[in-house]
Amino acid sequence: MAEGANKLRKLLADPTITEIMVNGPKATWLEVKGSKYKIEVTFSEEDLKDIIDVFFTRVGKNISYYNPYGDVCTEDGSRLNIIQYPLSRCGTTLTVRKFDRQLHSLDDLIANGTMSQKMGEFLIACIKGRINVLFSGATGSGKTTTMEMLSHHIPEQERLVTIEDTAELILHQDNLVPMETRTPDQDGKGEVTLKDLIRNALRMRPDRIIVGEVRGPEALDMIQAMSTGHRGTLAVIHANSPQEVTNRMETLILSSGIKLPIEEIRRMIGNTINVVVQQERYPDGIRRVSHISELRGLERREVAIQDLFIFRREGRTEDGKIKGKFLTVMRNYPRFFPEFNRLGLLDEKAFSEYE
Repeated sequence: MAEGANKLRKLLADPTITEIMVNGPKATWLEVKGSKYKIEVTFSEEDLKDIIDVFFTRVGKNISYYNPYGDVCTEDGSRLNIIQYPLSRCGTTLTVRKFDRQLHSLDDLIANGTMSQKMGEFLIACIKGRINVLFSGATGSGKTTTMEMLSHHIPEQERLVTIEDTAELILHQDNLVPMETRTPDQDGKGEVTLKDLIRNALRMRPDRIIVGEVRGPEALDMIQAMSTGHRGTLAVIHANSPQEVTNRMETLILSSGIKLPIEEIRRMIGNTINVVVQQERYPDGIRRVSHISELRGLERREVAIQDLFIFRREGRTEDGKIKGKFLTVMRNYPRFFPEFNRLGLLDEKAFSEYE
């Protein structure tokens, strides 16, 4: 009677819960306001098989002996990951990251302390000015949500193509083609990768390509798309700093097997990616943009990075909240500033207020 799915839906309906972690049939943990708690509700192996049937199998996600793990998203954007026994030795394990239904716009992120008003205005200008932006951070840092909120500022007439392993982006444009990879069947056939979808997207006449997560050799195809006229590309990457983003991109591009000198690869990265938005989840549970940095091409054979905005941590309050300030630290105007000026997004007078 779908008991497992019903148990899960009750937890999904609680707006205070941000993550659900089922460590096999004996232990279930919840995250509420940044803290984790064990609860009495448990999920048997039958319950978890029911969840696989309701949430995975019915939307074409094959979870079996040959594909023992996978991800799927619910309609509200919550992401379910499952890995079966015996790969998970404690029993079939379910992890659910919930989408925050209270966030509707960039103003909500500003109100929550994720970024300052000036940072928000700058990022909106980047979206409208068709700047290539990578959103970086660890798992759960809120980078995908920030990208979603900024997507509201993409002009309605633009054709968007989204490319994801698991369709979790929630965009509201009408002219939208969402695409999702496919795992191979039990015979090892039928796989469709991010690389395949990026290559196909270039034939779909997109005004803007949005990549849910860059994590493999598809990084080269994305860079090549950026450098051949597909400006305004947005993508997510896992890295702990803007500098690490460039290092990770080097590694991912090299994994494609391309035969290019490392200096040429760095030149590609520095000349095509314009801005890195680095986001972190701090110990008080608040997700903050720690850096907005510009990539300024190649200097002394390395990718030159200029921080434009940072969050400077200054200690803690008595109740455990992180104290700090969002600061503007740019030394030079970004290289793409003339384009901002031409489009009337931020003129010199307005931009000087950021210094």
